[in-house]
Amino acid sequence: MGGAARAGREIGVLTESDVELVLAAQSGDAAGLGVLLSRHMAGMQAVALSLLGYGPDAEDAVQDAMLVAVRRIGDLRDPAAAGPWLRTVVRNVCRMRLRESRALPYGDMEALGLPSAEPTQEELLDGGSMRDWVWHALGELSEPIRLVALLRYFSDVSSYDQIAELCGVPVGTVRSRLNQARAKLADALRATADLAHDDSASFTRARRQEAEEMMAAAQRGAFADVVKEQWWPEAEFVGPNGERPGPGGGSGRDFAVWAMDFDLSNGVRQRISNVVAGRDLTIWEAELISPPDNPDHCPPGVVWLHGLREGRVRRLRLFHPRPAL
Repeated sequence: MGGAARAGREIGVLTESDVELVLAAQSGDAAGLGVLLSRHMAGMQAVALSLLGYGPDAEDAVQDAMLVAVRRIGDLRDPAAAGPWLRTVVRNVCRMRLRESRALPYGDMEALGLPSAEPTQEELLDGGSMRDWVWHALGELSEPIRLVALLRYFSDVSSYDQIAELCGVPVGTVRSRLNQARAKLADALRATADLAHDDSASFTRARRQEAEEMMAAAQRGAFADVVKEQWWPEAEFVGPNGERPGPGGGSGRDFAVWAMDFDLSNGVRQRISNVVAGRDLTIWEAELISPPDNPDHCPPGVVWLHGLREGRVRRLRLFHPRPAL
């Protein structure tokens, strides 16, 4: 839908009621939801101000509520009650912030009812064009902010401590970046609702197929060939314990091939369990399968965090997530 049509909706040239906008949103019309949110923004802000007072907390609560609405619009059974429903979402967000403010000073998507245990893109964002809309908005975030958002909401590396360890930053920085991600994502959702968006599901399927093909190539002894083709010659490699190629130890590509061959020679195999794909960041989550005669040989899983340039790997960081207690 073009900008002119969206503007027409907003000023009433196209007299679409809340019912029509909700039904359109529930069928995957991102622009319809964008208009619905804009129409009720003042009421949502009023609820947040009444509970949290003037300041950034109220603004953050409205932004969080927008993200909840994107995911939960399909749960609205009475489309005519869109306004009260959105205000209720804001009210619940505000109450959760007040209740959890000491433990979660920056807010937390888990507190909003979003999935936190083994989430996938489809669990978080159902519906074709709606999903593509949100993934497009994620792509507008800067890489450091987008990375913590992808890890937090789409991978098993979702705790603040593990994200901080993987990204090499303090926990406070993770919280700050997630706070920025929510604010910027809410703005991006409003700004891009009427644009055409890439098919994120197809993109992710293609990236997963690449991951599985690389693992199959490794098992055939062809990992070095795939790395040579898909990695930049100067690509950086950081192992699970922070190990890097030392002086005279070859390139990052050489070290990655050596590490994979070492694991394979010890009977360790990997099975891809989840792929989170972006333009310049791709996350693979894989199960590590120890040899039958040594079942405790390796940790249960590994995360491959790829930084990309022009579709080729420029940086890889491996990370072993700690099992949830």
